[in-house]
Amino acid sequence: MSKKLVAFFSASGTTKKVAEMIAEEVKADLFEIEPKVPYTKPDLDWMNKKSRSSVEMSDKKYRPEIMKKEMDMSSYDEILLGFPIWWYVAPTIINTFLEAYDFSGKKIVLFATSGGSGFGNTVKELQSSAPDAVITEGRLLNCGTKQEISEWVNSL
Repeated sequence: MSKKLVAFFSASGTTKKVAEMIAEEVKADLFEIEPKVPYTKPDLDWMNKKSRSSVEMSDKKYRPEIMKKEMDMSSYDEILLGFPIWWYVAPTIINTFLEAYDFSGKKIVLFATSGGSGFGNTVKELQSSAPDAVITEGRLLNCGTKQEISEWVNSL
């Protein structure tokens, strides 16, 4: 039986709620990707070009530090990876996470929450951070209803 992990980054709590429902639905372990320096409301102001998130997202090489937790990724076959969409892609903290652990041979299925944009180039932008993993675009789960999540995970 394959073992699943639901890993997620959530700046405002929206993605966290969805990740918790997915983990419950697929009976997976839950792993929160936590920034070393938490994001504040002003940090997330995408209208301000000098806000932390704007600065991070304008430089694709930027890697926000995360709280490194001991994690044995070798025990998982599939990782469901969730995040909010920032500037039409995953936040660079997701690259930090992918580069911090060994995902060789793993299947990584993405899910996201978004105020309106889709996945854009997310798969392409993340692939270089986990070159030996198979990363696939999953689904935007903006409503995050139990039924929507159940239907999606059962279609995987």
